[in-house]
Amino acid sequence: MKNSTILEVERLAVRFGSAEVFSNLTFQVARGSSLAVIGPNGAGKTVLFRALIGVQQYAGSVRWTPGTKIGYVPQKLDIERDLPITANDFLRARTSVACASRDEPLRVLARVGLEPALLDQQIGTMSGGQFQRLLIAFALIGHPDALLLDEPAAGMDAPGQEKLNDTLRSLQTDDGVTILFISHDLSVVYGYASQVLCLRRGDSRMGPPEEVLTPDRLKEIYGTPIAFHIHESNGN
Repeated sequence: MKNSTILEVERLAVRFGSAEVFSNLTFQVARGSSLAVIGPNGAGKTVLFRALIGVQQYAGSVRWTPGTKIGYVPQKLDIERDLPITANDFLRARTSVACASRDEPLRVLARVGLEPALLDQQIGTMSGGQFQRLLIAFALIGHPDALLLDEPAAGMDAPGQEKLNDTLRSLQTDDGVTILFISHDLSVVYGYASQVLCLRRGDSRMGPPEEVLTPDRLKEIYGTPIAFHIHESNGN
């Protein structure tokens, strides 16, 4: 594996019984880059992430650079939001498991743009955007080298999405974190991702956004014409 490559995937295949999710999936991710995974529902985007973190059985090869620390933010977290758990309880649990320093909760909260006062707030009283950023803060404990996010902007309003995008861009450019994310927002994908992996049953394509997110390619992937707005002020 080259020093500039953090992840190599070769001939990856996942099946559930007789149903094949995808097969022969091969790609590489450069260290410090951002990879967006797109595709129609049922194409296996979340299944791919579960395979990459080792919780989904697969055939083929997934090789992370030795010593790589991975942070993962699922699309949905199986936790009852009405439990009397504060943000501090939530982050301290992760801090203990990761053997991180005691000031990690404050550091990661600041990293995702949340105020220290939020530590005393119960998770059930948080807005969707606040809770989503708390999940990202949770994943950042222990200084991961790669961060995998499954539809991180789900449930966020436009300002929350913009703040999240700025946070992820800063993690990538300032901290060197490799970002892999699943998104249905093609405008964000176009403006933020270094590479785009398009999944659909029986096929996959990968390349830079300007080559992959063309009208013909999107129609091929989704089976219908897809349009999106390109934001010129994204800084890329």
